[in-house]
Amino acid sequence: MADSKKYEITVKTHVEYVPDQSDVDLERYVFAYTITITNTGSVAAQLISRHWVITDATDQVQEVRGLGVIGEQPLLKPGESFEYTSGCVIATPVGTMHGSYQMTAEDGTKFDAPVAEFTLNMPRVLH
Repeated sequence: MADSKKYEITVKTHVEYVPDQSDVDLERYVFAYTITITNTGSVAAQLISRHWVITDATDQVQEVRGLGVIGEQPLLKPGESFEYTSGCVIATPVGTMHGSYQMTAEDGTKFDAPVAEFTLNMPRVLH
């Protein structure tokens, strides 16, 4: 089997605007994002760390790096998924996020699982 299929993680994202924690007058826009990480490869792999790049509509960039996600470093066997919800705050009603998870396979191979860019947007701002 090719290494690309051996070490393969699929990431799905879902974003929601959180109006009760946001304050438009103070330029505080809060978004909750739910991430589902699935090991679609053939080797068990553990999520070790994360790297996020969060950009608002004025091109202000926040980079977030840290161990695990929500205090966990899940080990995913082939076919297993891990889902969590977290959040971010930006100063504009629209922004984007993308990043990666740094993984270690059970055979010691380290690899990145990319997270494609997704949009953060307050309802009725984008058409």
